[in-house]
Amino acid sequence: MKYLAALLATAAPALAHTGAHLHPHGEAPSAWPLIAAAALVGLAGVLMVRRARR
Repeated sequence: MKYLAALLATAAPALAHTGAHLHPHGEAPSAWPLIAAAALVGLAGVLMVRRARR
């Protein structure tokens, strides 16, 4: 659980920063950073569950 919290704490500001750079003129933000973040969190969750079952 600590690993997941650290991953979220590290990824969130970076994703927000990237999103701000991709859309400096106020266009609608892309959903891709959110999709990427969700995929990373999901992958981390799967790995944690597999490790816990061993």
